[in-house]
Amino acid sequence: MALTSVDPATGKTIHEYATVSDAEAEQIIGAAHEAFLGWRETSFGRRAAALGQAAALLRDEQDVLSRLISVEMGKPLQQAVAEIEKCAWGCDYYAAHAADMLASEWVETDAQKSFVSYRPLGVVLAIMPWNFPFWQTFRFAAPNLMAGNAGLLKHAENVTGCALAIEDLLKRAGFFEGLFRTLVIETSQVEKILDHPKVVAATLTGSTRAGKAVASQAGARLKKTVLELGGSDPYLILEDADLELAVKACTTGRLQNSGQSCIAAKRFIVVASRKEAFEGALLESMKAYKMGDPLDETTDLGPLARLDLRAALHEQVQKSVAAGAKLLLGGTLPDGPGAFYPPTLLTDVTEGMPAFDEETFGPVAAVIRAEDEEDAIRLANSSPYGLGAAVFTRDVARGERIANFRLEAGNCFVNAFVKSDPRLPFGGIKGSGYGRELSLIGIREFVNVKTVYIA
Repeated sequence: MALTSVDPATGKTIHEYATVSDAEAEQIIGAAHEAFLGWRETSFGRRAAALGQAAALLRDEQDVLSRLISVEMGKPLQQAVAEIEKCAWGCDYYAAHAADMLASEWVETDAQKSFVSYRPLGVVLAIMPWNFPFWQTFRFAAPNLMAGNAGLLKHAENVTGCALAIEDLLKRAGFFEGLFRTLVIETSQVEKILDHPKVVAATLTGSTRAGKAVASQAGARLKKTVLELGGSDPYLILEDADLELAVKACTTGRLQNSGQSCIAAKRFIVVASRKEAFEGALLESMKAYKMGDPLDETTDLGPLARLDLRAALHEQVQKSVAAGAKLLLGGTLPDGPGAFYPPTLLTDVTEGMPAFDEETFGPVAAVIRAEDEEDAIRLANSSPYGLGAAVFTRDVARGERIANFRLEAGNCFVNAFVKSDPRLPFGGIKGSGYGRELSLIGIREFVNVKTVYIA
């Protein structure tokens, strides 16, 4: 069997990668476990040196790596460059802070000595998506390698080249041979990997359906999981919002990475008094985005990652229009090769339409009318998802109150579009998953929180 990487801008095959057999995968797992046994005994200084070297290699090889991202999944080149830099930042952050994050914590009890320590678990399987092929992987790898774990990467088929490049980079950075490996396998082989006694935990970023499958398989084996799943992020535009700021943030939040992000802005819930002004300004802002060759540095919007994804998105748009939504921009399949889909703006979207109920994974914005603040909050929370949310208001205290107490999501922003940051925990609730990546909380997800009591 082979995995095929296809350039989504041209439809041409880039490369075919032979998959490994179950027996070969078992050898890789065994080698990762052996590497872990030595790695867990290394100092934080030794681990930080390797992770710092990984950051240096990312920056030194930024041009080659960003081009690889653009060719394999269609991300505009300048955004791919930014993704590589973010990976380097994440490496720097954990290299500098992991020792403090995982330091033993002394607790006064009736014992002579008692403390909590954070010890590595072992080999962790990471099942990663194609939309941020480097960042998704490094936000798993950086904290877990610093914690003393080993990593196995099952990446999306269409970014196998990125997956192998990450493995090679980490090896050259100074991590132990076999400690981080890419498994070039079929999805059907994942259950056998999860079943292996030396694989102690798993993390997945992907669809809610995939998350349920992995959670079920891992749960049956009593293995820890962290799941970062889909999202249908609501952005609330209140009557006192700064429209210029809101439109700029909403456009970026919706169209960055061609709209292919779990935390992309997807549902724009606008109070009635500002709806006409907001959607008019958003229309002009979205019109300004240039769609084209992702390797052209002037391109704002590249292709979607695959033709089947474009077909699914277009169907969601058509069904929403058939149900009563109004199409203000885009919504048509362009001629020519590639998986391109234009910036698309729907208005008068209501509950029951795909543009409201489902995750739209592409450059489709849905404007939803709300009567007032309470109605906007109700509509925002009327979703099976709970990954990100944002609120726009000139009253910062009001925005903070809504973000902190009223919105049902793991990441709530005020007057800004939602994004991840190594310093802050990242993850969702409801159908968007559980557990957290990044920050102190993220590095402690896959460790043994151990009580030591000395009488």
